[in-house]
Amino acid sequence: MNSGATAERVFGALKRRIMSHEFRPGDRLDPTLLAGELASSVTPVRDALYRLTGEGLAETRMGSGFFLPALDEPHLKDLYDWSAELIFLAIRSWPRAKVAIPVALLNGTVLIADRAAALFLAIGQLSTNGEHAQAIERLSAQLHAVRSVEFHVLDHLDEEFDAWVGAAAAGDRNTLRRLCSAYHRRRNRNAGEIVRAVYRA
Repeated sequence: MNSGATAERVFGALKRRIMSHEFRPGDRLDPTLLAGELASSVTPVRDALYRLTGEGLAETRMGSGFFLPALDEPHLKDLYDWSAELIFLAIRSWPRAKVAIPVALLNGTVLIADRAAALFLAIGQLSTNGEHAQAIERLSAQLHAVRSVEFHVLDHLDEEFDAWVGAAAAGDRNTLRRLCSAYHRRRNRNAGEIVRAVYRA
């Protein structure tokens, strides 16, 4: 396997592990230990960690190495607020003609975190501004571990997303905006308990 293929394999594996909540917020990400686990040399792991830092999924601390970013209630509320703003921006930038999200794009997603990522990305991809989809995709990666534990705190998540999918399939912008407000308001109210669930999981 050439160095480029190894680098991409290591990057993809580390990103999946972070998003699937294999590490807790604040955990140290030791390149040497990770290299052994990933059957790689240290250099591709370190390069992957720098890339993940650029994506907001890892961070560096002066003289201490790499860490998973810590999570607290104010920071999580900021992420939820940014998510709401991005989705509103994307919907506002949809073409004037009626547009609808093909429900087929959302098939095959079972986990709530995956459903949210697929749905919000599809909303972003309909925007006439390509930056919206890229920003939504990056934010979904940062929120994936959080969304994967929301069911410990929030109920009726499947019904919530069924309403989203119905409105998206119909291209109902007003309903999508209303659902977006309710979705993020509910999570902001429960942000403290969701943070605790992330650390307990």
